[in-house]
Amino acid sequence: MAKCYQVGKSEIHGKGLFARQDIAQGALLGICATRAVNEAGLHTLTMSDGSLVDVTCSLKYINHHKSLNVIYYDDFSVVALRNISAGEELLHDYGDEWP
Repeated sequence: MAKCYQVGKSEIHGKGLFARQDIAQGALLGICATRAVNEAGLHTLTMSDGSLVDVTCSLKYINHHKSLNVIYYDDFSVVALRNISAGEELLHDYGDEWP
């Protein structure tokens, strides 16, 4: 699977993930490489069952924003929620607890 994204400088949080090309709504961006952890860190996802996993691949650079355009699913897939233009930052809403 060719990566349709790249890590770059983000105004939101230093580093971010950006579309290298136009991405269609519903497109699978990838499957997160993860490892189980006991404590939350900078790149930790809280799963629906309360367990914690660190994302260990470049998908970890998807930043938090209320205007999300991608979503993480419990199977660790990341999918575009709408059409995303080349150069646009990939964003996910990590919830109200996230700063």
